[in-house]
Order: sequence, then structure tokens, then C-alpha cells
Amino acid sequence: MKKLLLNLKEKAWVVVMAICLVLAGCVDAFDPQVKATVDVLVVDGMITNLPEPQIIRLNRSRADPVTGRFGTAPITDATVEVVVDSAQVVAAHETVAGSYRLPSDFRGQVGRAYQLRIRLTDGTTYLSSQQIMPSVSPIERVQVEFNPRVPRPNHSIHTMGAHEFYLDMQDPESQHNYYKWDWTLYERKEWCKSCANGVYAVYNILPNYYFHKMFVSGNELFEDCFIPSPVPSGSGDVPSVPSRYWVYDYRCRTRCWQIIHNYNLNLFNDALSNGGHIQLRKVGVVPYYQRLPGLVVIRQSGITPEAHAFFTLVETQTQNSGGLADTPPTAPIGNIRNAANPKEIVVGFFSASSVTELRYWLDRKDATGLPIGAYDENGEILNWDEELFYALIGRRPTPEPTPPDPPAINIYGGPPRVPTAICEYSNTSTPFKPEGWRDE
Repeated sequence: MKKLLLNLKEKAWVVVMAICLVLAGCVDAFDPQVKATVDVLVVDGMITNLPEPQIIRLNRSRADPVTGRFGTAPITDATVEVVVDSAQVVAAHETVAGSYRLPSDFRGQVGRAYQLRIRLTDGTTYLSSQQIMPSVSPIERVQVEFNPRVPRPNHSIHTMGAHEFYLDMQDPESQHNYYKWDWTLYERKEWCKSCANGVYAVYNILPNYYFHKMFVSGNELFEDCFIPSPVPSGSGDVPSVPSRYWVYDYRCRTRCWQIIHNYNLNLFNDALSNGGHIQLRKVGVVPYYQRLPGLVVIRQSGITPEAHAFFTLVETQTQNSGGLADTPPTAPIGNIRNAANPKEIVVGFFSASSVTELRYWLDRKDATGLPIGAYDENGEILNWDEELFYALIGRRPTPEPTPPDPPAINIYGGPPRVPTAICEYSNTSTPFKPEGWRDE
């Protein structure tokens, strides 16, 4: 009976897991014993009315046929376009692998219709349903309260300190509205790169060229971890590389901000309160990671009925415990189809949402107790510049030894050791000062 139920759930769980891996929406564990061979395209894209990067992300999600483990790989060199009002075609260009950005001056407009069109290198074409951007009401007010005992699931320490965000807004009477709330936290970060079994190199390392059992630096910018293969000692002039595991962490060369996104879906359908005044709606729980201040961006999105239905189904499935008493899940496929083969499973959703946001300076002066990153597993109090690193990574930073202490491997030439690392511009970090950040 158990085997039968697992088979019934198998494909739907794979689809849900694919969404979780790419859209970062899952907070609950799935059954790792469920094996599958599903191979699906996953699309993550939303057009907004804000002057911000409009990005479409394409990935391929696969489950290993033997182990059942999931993995994703970016889909590159695709042709990605957004069709506006069934007439204007706006092309997106690939900025990093699997990430396609619309022109910098492009932004959505309320009342206009948008459709996503994707063509892969093998000629396969995918189309989304047409999405008409709805309007959204402004945020009237935000109230913030510090809670020293917020539940912390799946952790040895069951509670944590966090700031809880509540908002007020007026829902319009004249229309049926659907809402989605998100938050983004910007934190100052001090550590920008971790190199496992390697060292950070500002310039490239010359291949097959050594000097007194040291690797030799070139003069082309590299700015990444140099990770050589293990080499035992006594191999001529070739530098020895330990077979043991080590990791070195490197400080940021310039100012850098960590970008932390919420992972829980927060949705609302005004069917039972149309036209009402929404008060003290909880829209965010921001963990107390470190004592330094941070910047919180609260986003209120007006979404389409189709988007609301999709995200509601995702929310339901990610809260499912996976037990035998659970109803087998319905795979939240989304609104994207293979133009030639409608039966192909494509997950994810392309939406058009109007957004209003509020930026809140979180000085944390009302916080009580110690932040998550204030002490390690032994109860030792950490330095202020280690708190965020420990809170996110779960260990203290391990800097490369400074001279005269030798690192695991040595590099001849290049900048003096120990170098600093660049602040990467990505979905999780930025070297650019966020709007609303206060220099204190």
C-alpha cells in the first residue's frame, strides 16, 4: 500500500520540488526516498511596473533515476521575448547563464497584456498565457515589533529574535483584488568569498609553471578561487597540495551588501472583504541576524487570478507533510506550455504584477537579547564582523593565514597575501548602495 501511494505522489512531488529549487519557495522537507526520472523546464518570471531589472530565469530540473536526488541547470542561449498587447515584441538578453533581462528602460503598465515567448536552441517553443497587469493599492502604514521568541523550525535552538512587520492598506471596492507580499533585507557584509580546498587569486595562475614549489601568478584578472588538484609532496618542483579538506574566507575589498529574500508565500484574496480597510496584516518576519542596522523593503503586489491560484497551490503542496494520510498532490504546472506538445510538463509561472513598495530603516535599537550570529555552537561570543557570516553559514569565518604563517598552498607573485575579494553583483549580494540605506 505504501509503495502504491508513493507512486501516485511521485511525479507531482518532483514538479513541486522543481519549483522549490528554482523559485526558492520551499521551507518543508520532502521524502528523499521518492525516486523519479522527470526532466522539466522551470520558468521564473514576473513583469512589474517598477524601474527595476525585469528578469526571466530558465532552468532544467532533473531527478537522478538511481538516487532520486534533484538538481537544476541553467538553460542558456535561448531566445526570450515578451509580447505586449499581442503586437509589440520586446527581446530579453542573457546576462548570466539562464538569466534573461529585458531592456533597462522597460517596465510594465497597468491594464496592458503581456505574454512570454521562449525558443530553445533545438527550436522548441514555449508560450505563456496572456497576463493583464492589475492595479495595486498603496501601502498606508507599516508597524514593526520585535519578538524575541519567534519559532525556528528544524533547528536545535527552537526560537529566535525577529522583527515582525504589519501593514495597513485600503482595498478598493470596485474590483476583485488578489495580493502577494514579499520582503527583502539588505545587510552589510564583511566576508565576500569562501574557497574550499583552494585560495583566492586576484590574477590567473599560470598552468604548469612553478617557482620553488609555489604556483605562479599571471597578470590577467581572475578574481576567483584557485583550486588545484591534490599533489603529494616530493613530486619534483610541483607544489604539494594537501588531500585534507580546508576552507579559507576572504574579506570584501569594497563595501558590500548581503541580499536576503523571504521564502514563504503570503497571499490574500479580497473576496470576503472587498473594499475593506486591511489593518495589521503581517507581511514579514525578519530574523535578528546581527546587531548592525539593516534595510527592509516591503513589496505589495497586485497579481492576476491565475497567479493567485498557482501560488496558492504551491503553498498548499509545500506545507504538505508527505505522510501516507495526505492527499496525493496536484502538480502546480503553471501557465506555460510547449507550443507543439501541450502535454509536456512545464513548471513555474509568468506573471504581470503592479507593485508598491516601502523601504524601512531597521536600526534594531528595540531588539533584546543576542542576535542569531552573536555566539557559536560553543557559546563563545563572536566579533561584530563575524555575526552575519555565522548566522547565514553556520560557522565562524576562517581567514587564510597571514605571513609568516603558511597557507595550505602558496602563490608566487601577484598582490601580497592575504588578498581581499570582490563583492559580486548577484541575486544575493551587491556592491551598489541600496536606495534608502543610511550611512551611520
